Amino acid sequence: MERLSFLIVMLAALVIPIAMARFKIASVPTAVAEIVTGIIIGKSVFGWVNPTQGLNMMATLGTMMLMFLSGMEINFDLFKRQAGAAPNPKSPVNLAMQAFGLVFITAAVLGVILKWLGLFNDIFLTTILFSTVALGVVIATLKEKEILGRPAGQTILLTAVLGEVVPMLSLTVYASINGGNASRLWLIVLLFLAAIFLLRRFKQPFIWFNKISKATTQLDIRLAFFLIFTLVAIAERVGAENILGAFLAGMVMKLLEPSEDTQQKLTSIGYGFLIPFFFIMTGVKLDIKQLFANPRALALIPVLVAGFILAKMPTVLIFSRRFSKRNSFAGGFLTVTTITLVLPSLQVARNLHAITSTQSDAFILAAVIVCILGPIVFNSVYKLGPADMIKQRVVILGANTATVPVEQQLSKNWYVVRMVSDSQDNYKTYNSEVRDLTYLEKVDETTLDEHDFFDTDILVAAFKDDRKNAKLARIAKRHGVTRVIASQQNPKTDHRRIDELTAQGIEIYNIFNVQISVMRAMIESPSIVEMLTDTEAGLFEATVRNRRYTGQELHSLPFIDRITVSRIYRNHKPISPHGDTIIELGDHILFTGNHTDAEEVRAQLRRKN
Repeated sequence: MERLSFLIVMLAALVIPIAMARFKIASVPTAVAEIVTGIIIGKSVFGWVNPTQGLNMMATLGTMMLMFLSGMEINFDLFKRQAGAAPNPKSPVNLAMQAFGLVFITAAVLGVILKWLGLFNDIFLTTILFSTVALGVVIATLKEKEILGRPAGQTILLTAVLGEVVPMLSLTVYASINGGNASRLWLIVLLFLAAIFLLRRFKQPFIWFNKISKATTQLDIRLAFFLIFTLVAIAERVGAENILGAFLAGMVMKLLEPSEDTQQKLTSIGYGFLIPFFFIMTGVKLDIKQLFANPRALALIPVLVAGFILAKMPTVLIFSRRFSKRNSFAGGFLTVTTITLVLPSLQVARNLHAITSTQSDAFILAAVIVCILGPIVFNSVYKLGPADMIKQRVVILGANTATVPVEQQLSKNWYVVRMVSDSQDNYKTYNSEVRDLTYLEKVDETTLDEHDFFDTDILVAAFKDDRKNAKLARIAKRHGVTRVIASQQNPKTDHRRIDELTAQGIEIYNIFNVQISVMRAMIESPSIVEMLTDTEAGLFEATVRNRRYTGQELHSLPFIDRITVSRIYRNHKPISPHGDTIIELGDHILFTGNHTDAEEVRAQLRRKN
């Protein structure tokens, strides 16, 4: 019987995404569909699957893997304090902290109201339950919307992280106090110390692991599971929840800076195998029949659903400080989603006899309802804005005959470009030709920071003054700009300055070097110059992130007839492409084609699946 139940769950995990794609169900996340399917195949409807020991173990592993991957999704660059820069109140970190702070306060107020009404007496437990956010469902929804890496996605994600971590720690405190183990609370510190120790211990060896790892060893994956089980074991030993240990393991793995291929493999193991067990078994364990047979529980459900929603509505007010009202409402409603931590919280409460079976069942069904409702509302309301669709942000300091044509030719579907001029004449000349041109009487660190020009992916310092460009480039690097390009045109420029800039990770643009390269290309490869100067077609680059195309020969790619591949960079080394060249994950492909075809090809190659 156990094997049959296992087979049915595996079949459900396979069929659910296929059925959703076949019937074009896009508004419901796969995780939610898995919970609903679990309810159907479980004891609530057909009773085909029973929560056996083996399935419960797989569901537990799925929970830990979900928390691990959740920890790996955090972009720690958002937490880096920019040197000399004032805190940005509209950054994803600050918005998330403000939003969750209000959520926690609102949840406590609702707990007081429920006690006053005589519906639920434990204010602390109510606060924990109403403030929780289903991080796994939120991540899955943001991934499917393809905005996880954008400002809106990171703001919602960080709010969900706080909605998982803070209640998780609060639950540990709650269990210790009510279980008579308050004196052992300090042991939780050991869990965080263990995470720090593992991070320091494996920081350098992890780089070596990547060099010696091979298909039959997969050291990166072995290390990931070692981290999970080590920190989970320590968490359980010190009296914390095992999901807290798994979450910390994900954070440690993220800080070890794994390759994109490692992250893809871990995601495949998680979402492709283990995590569906957790969501499906969550639905299987629910007994909807018993719940509907209890009038008191049914009467409590609408109140609890309203509580879950009202507790998260303050997020809308905070999100609207940076995003549109429509998207702020959608993002706030997505945080209403809760199920992951509700189940262990209620289990702890039942073990402590702090909650009745009726109240527990009502909380579970209310959590399932908002878990279904939240993502549906989000997908129906959220509208992709320019910030969601732009791949990279570019700031160009200096509007002149060299930079304005660059701004005009950069694809608007891939870049959003802002320009700065300190010359009134140049501003008047180019203002009508440049989409976003700002005049600053004085271009320095203060004025650039006030106008958020350091909030960019690429910054180009292209004034006529080489010293000024070098100074601004250094400042941009201190403010955490990923790519900084500095123009150094004077042939008498001190080469030591260029060497210093290069050592700081600043890219140097020199027209003399460009001219030499172009002349050499005209002699050796005339077609390259033709490609670079062609305004209808261009030279493009894309990183292969779509596993659909990995393992295929170059000539078998469905779009190969519309582009010409000129070079492939693999592990930072160039290889000459041939028709039978096998495409690998992480390959950087340089190709030519017209802008329309190139945009489509680039999107297909970059899309993660």
